[in-house]
Amino acid sequence: MRKPIKKERHDMMNDPVAVKILSALAQPTRFGVFRLLMKYNQEGLAAGAIAEKLKVPQNTLSSHLNLLSNAGLIKPERQGRSLIYTVEIEATKNFIDYLVKDCCDGHPEICTLTK
Repeated sequence: MRKPIKKERHDMMNDPVAVKILSALAQPTRFGVFRLLMKYNQEGLAAGAIAEKLKVPQNTLSSHLNLLSNAGLIKPERQGRSLIYTVEIEATKNFIDYLVKDCCDGHPEICTLTK
């Protein structure tokens, strides 16, 4: 019997979890998926729409979606016969906060993340 894949909990962010997220994003297709889903996060996108917009074969895309999901960056939600993918916004915020928490000798407010 297959062991269930453990998804990361981002309320407990630490170096190994951050490295897993960075590893998931450190591939052009997965990074593109994540950025695309950030753009469409309100409504989300089905796998077929993601594949079409990024011009990626659907069979290749499913492994990328699984890696992003297992890293806790995206989540699928069943709507009828489709899986709609959205970004885990709180996990993404926690990850970004973790990356800058020690910025400027403990003054992360100095690190402006938006223009």
